[in-house]
Amino acid sequence: MAIEPETKGGLVFHPLDQFIVKPAFGDGAVNWYTVTNLTVWMGIILLAIFAVFVLGSRGRAIVPTRVQSIGELIYGFIYKMVEDVTGKDGVKYFPYIMTLFVFILFANYLALIPMSYSPTSMIAVTAVLGFGVFIAVTVLGFVKNGPSFLSLFWMSDAPAILRPIIAIIEVISYFVRPVSHSIRLAGNIMAGHAVLKVFAGFAALTLVSPVAIFGIVAIYGLEVLVAGIQAYVFTILTCVYLKDALHPHH
Repeated sequence: MAIEPETKGGLVFHPLDQFIVKPAFGDGAVNWYTVTNLTVWMGIILLAIFAVFVLGSRGRAIVPTRVQSIGELIYGFIYKMVEDVTGKDGVKYFPYIMTLFVFILFANYLALIPMSYSPTSMIAVTAVLGFGVFIAVTVLGFVKNGPSFLSLFWMSDAPAILRPIIAIIEVISYFVRPVSHSIRLAGNIMAGHAVLKVFAGFAALTLVSPVAIFGIVAIYGLEVLVAGIQAYVFTILTCVYLKDALHPHH
């Protein structure tokens, strides 16, 4: 039997260990009924959303409190986005888009708390969101427009000889949408947290700790921006896809 040599000294850290799904209480295998760190933090996200949008605005004050102001600003921002991108026809789907934005936004920002867990770094979570949008807008497109929804893939303004080629490209790009939609969000969040963990590991070395700490502060500031930007990008792409379903001829 081979004996592995002992590792003496050196810097050892695993930046991807923070994304492992494990039982929140105790050890053991993860089953479908196991309460994991992922489910705990998703529950915390829902509680935070409830606190801001329900408890924070329960008074419905004419002069809003700080928490009520946050809720109203987010509401107005997303409503204007939906109206501008999809038109008046898309406003009825505002609750769904608002729910997506708020969940992703709160998930991203709560994940910046030390020792927290980031649900949006899990491709399983973002895939459910991305494919959920894809299926919803596709079904809506056929329900609203019938077979004419397929005109989305047919560029009638293009030269006749190029239309079949463009149609194939459009179909491929359409079915790639949910993949890129979900991977973009998970990849950006995972990459940011992994880089933070790398700098945190180097901070343990006395020689490079000042540089590592400066790097942590800089990357953390960048992640604060990325958390909001990624929620915005996911939401505005959802609005664009919804517009295509409602108005495939434009």
